[in-house]
Amino acid sequence: MVFWVFGYGSLVWNPGFDYDDKMIGYIKNYRRVFDLACIDHRGTPEDPARTCTLEYKEGAVCWGAVYCVKGGEEKERLAMAYLENRECEYDQKTTVEFFKEGETSEATLSGVIVFTSTPDKESNKYYLGPAPLEDMAKQIATATGPCGNNRDYIFLLEKAMFDIGHEDDMVIELANEVRKVLGNTGLGIPKESNSNSNSSSNRLTGPSHKPKSPHKLLHLPEAIAMDT
Repeated sequence: MVFWVFGYGSLVWNPGFDYDDKMIGYIKNYRRVFDLACIDHRGTPEDPARTCTLEYKEGAVCWGAVYCVKGGEEKERLAMAYLENRECEYDQKTTVEFFKEGETSEATLSGVIVFTSTPDKESNKYYLGPAPLEDMAKQIATATGPCGNNRDYIFLLEKAMFDIGHEDDMVIELANEVRKVLGNTGLGIPKESNSNSNSSSNRLTGPSHKPKSPHKLLHLPEAIAMDT
């Protein structure tokens, strides 16, 4: 048994599970946005962090890393259980085509799993929606949780995209705005990564660490996606 999972957030630099193969590449018609709340990794229910999701956008390209898990049912089950627990704020999974670097017409892989989240505040309590850049930066600069603070997440993502050779302009812009907030508040500006370089009302209840049923794959016409 074999499955592939695409990471575009923290999975790019910290997969955290036992995998057999990894490739750098991209998926089409999705872009990163920081519209998803994280309340049990880099934030809390009182002060949720903002982590990236994928927003459907025709013609867009999102770079990241794809991981292969093979070697038997038990290994696959353990990897999926870990991922479902880690990505507990994402309420769906879907399948996408993955394109390896240098390939543009024919997909390298199909049926690749990506963790996704419904972009609807009524049905999805973790969906924060878009906000002005300055507001997102203030929230990211100050949120912290059991796995660390929100600002490290954006800076590590910025560095990870630089390291794979595919920087994301949105990530760079937001990271630089967070640095501004940190400087203005006297919290200091963290060490620069190798790149060119209103949370109080967003109160949530949770958390949701129960793993979801594995392998329930849903198609995603116009939804958003993962990662913490």
